[in-house]
Parts: sequence; C-alpha cells; structure tokens
Amino acid sequence: MERDLYSIRMRAEHDGSHCSGAERIAAAGDLPALAAELVARALGTGSGAPDRVHCSVDRLAGEILYRRLPDVQTFDVPDWMTGRACASALLLRAGVAPVAVAVAMAQLAAGPAPGGRVMRGAMIVDALTGTRLEADPARGVRASRMDLVMDARQGVSAELAAAGLGHHRVAEALVLAGKILGAPGIVAELCWSDAPDYLSGYVADPHHGYQRITRMKAAGDGFGGRALFVRTSGWTLEAFVAYLERQAVLFDSLGTIAPPQPWKA
Repeated sequence: MERDLYSIRMRAEHDGSHCSGAERIAAAGDLPALAAELVARALGTGSGAPDRVHCSVDRLAGEILYRRLPDVQTFDVPDWMTGRACASALLLRAGVAPVAVAVAMAQLAAGPAPGGRVMRGAMIVDALTGTRLEADPARGVRASRMDLVMDARQGVSAELAAAGLGHHRVAEALVLAGKILGAPGIVAELCWSDAPDYLSGYVADPHHGYQRITRMKAAGDGFGGRALFVRTSGWTLEAFVAYLERQAVLFDSLGTIAPPQPWKA
C-alpha cells in the first residue's frame, strides 16, 4: 500500500463566504501538480473570483483505512419539490424520525448557520428528535482526509462516466458519502449543493448506499448543505468528529451502479 502520503486541501472564499473547496490524498511527488490543479479550480468557480484561496498540506500519520465506495442508485424526478419528497421518504426508510427530517430540510433550505447563512460544514442532527448537536452552528463538522486510491481513480471515473455520472461532483460526493457512512453512530446523510447551478443532491445510508436525486432545488437557489443524522447511543460526539476530521480513508473500488429509475411515492 502507499506510504508517505499527504492530505492536500483547498478552500476558497468570496465576500467572506465559502465558494469552492476540494481535497486529495497523494504522494509527495504529486503534490505540486495537485496544488496547481486545486488553485485553478478555485479561480474558475462560478461563484465569483475568490478573495482568498487557502491550500494546506499535512503528512498523514497513523492507520489509513481502505474501503469500497457505496453502491449507487439514481432517482429521476421532474422537479425539486418531488426531489425533496423523495429524499424525505428515503430518510424515513433509513430510520430518521419525521421531525428530524423536517427540521433538517427546513434549515438547509433557509440557511442553517446563524443569520440564515450557508454553513461551512455539516449539521449533526439527532435522528430521533431533530436536535442539532454540533458545537459550532456556523462551522459544523467537516469531513476530511479521504480520496480514491490513485491506481483506482481512472477506472472509477470511467465506470461513472459510462453510467452517465461523469461530473466530477459525483465522484467527490461518493468519496465524501463513503467516509461519512463509516462514522460511528451514523444513520443517514442528506445533502444538496449550495452552488446555484448544481441542482441534484442525495441521501446516503449504510444499507442502501448513495441514492442520487436529480433535482433537489430550483435553478439559481444559493442555499444547500449537509445534514448528518446520528443515533442516540453507542458513540460519542468527540469520536464522531475525530473520525470525520482526522481519520484517513482511501477508496479502492466502486460498488454496484443501478440504472436510473423514476421516483414513485
């Protein structure tokens, strides 16, 4: 397996708000090219020229976990209202209580950070009560230190492209969802992007994998984010956050990809 690996992370800001972010895990020799690639991505964002671009590199220490990416299923919906109804049903099936689904949906739609702003990270939501558990409601928790194994990247990208899922956001969301689904206490994840031109989103859970929904918001809507639903026992908030932020996870293969299907309530 790889040795002497580094986590390289990019975050860009515009008018004080997050506008672009990405990260990779790579060997030292690959870092200069990756740094240039990530900066170019930040400068090319559709959210306005960034005022500030942060790039950080850390050598990975400790155990690296190797995992398979989640299975993929796509639900095709005619509009964002149907998409959110689909997401709600998938969350209920995963074991999230109706009140928790309603709280998360409403807050992601209106801006879950103080002042109705988009959060920098994810909400942590009690899956039974809907109570938010993250220490900082503006920052939330940010999953980090995850990527595809370098030798698997081309094959995974080709499989996704052959299934009509070639957008880089899909691969990145799969990696992120895969890491989150390994967290202690996780029940499900809900996500849709805050990018005004990216309308799809997903629900992920340990039993059904990554369930992509083609429309989760209206075009031009700049709100979105991520809610992580957790059970109430068998874990600690400290362990949950430590796993998401510090544990390195590399994915070496892709799960099954089901053909897209229309959502039927």
